[in-house]
Amino acid sequence: MQIVSWNVNGVRASVGKGLIDIITQSGADVYCLQETKAQEDQVVEALADLDGFHIYANSATKKGYSGVAILSKVEAVNVTHDIGVPEHDEEGRVICAEFTDFYVVNVYVPNSGSGLKRLDYRATWDAAFRNYLAKLNEQKAVIVTGDFNVAHTALDLKNDKPNYNKTSGYTQVEIDGMSDILSIGLKDSFRELNPTTEKYSFWSQRFNARASNAGWRIDYFLVSETLMPKVTSAFIDNDVFGSDHCPVGIILS
Repeated sequence: MQIVSWNVNGVRASVGKGLIDIITQSGADVYCLQETKAQEDQVVEALADLDGFHIYANSATKKGYSGVAILSKVEAVNVTHDIGVPEHDEEGRVICAEFTDFYVVNVYVPNSGSGLKRLDYRATWDAAFRNYLAKLNEQKAVIVTGDFNVAHTALDLKNDKPNYNKTSGYTQVEIDGMSDILSIGLKDSFRELNPTTEKYSFWSQRFNARASNAGWRIDYFLVSETLMPKVTSAFIDNDVFGSDHCPVGIILS
């Protein structure tokens, strides 16, 4: 089973850049999208030419903002939106599809913003999301994927020292938030299988960052410890374009 995740930076714009073919050719059984920037019906309409997938989406109250979707060849047992905390549930950042053996949670974690103006909110969000995942993980195995907007270690961004505690996505507050999420019994699948690999999933649209590979690894697959032995591959597909992120994925035996 292959699961792929991609922050597409607008699903409707991405369809114009070949998203349907990219999903179809990926061979994925489940494909998760972040930052759809569309309401649920607009996501379904944008993906109308995608054959063989059930489409589940969650959108923000504010139109054209945030949004996540799970596309699955197998119909989900159940699908839920958000994390049950009103202050965090207006932005369409979480969708969970339950399957027989595990949950797939797709997340678009809030960015702390320029000047770290949203860092305090981000810290409360991380704590609430951790608690939400912990409850799920008590019921059955969890696969959590998406754009976490944090480089967890110095290996996960090109220029670690100049960015530390100065740039959104690489402050100690955000790093600690990610560590706390992992502490409930989750493993960073890419880092588990590629412990020393420096490979990135996001590049700023400024400074020609992608061409020079001055990137960040902020897109993850976190997997319950009990399920991790079944993960045979964890990959980052740098050869796919169409967004400031690229797809990441795992293969389960």
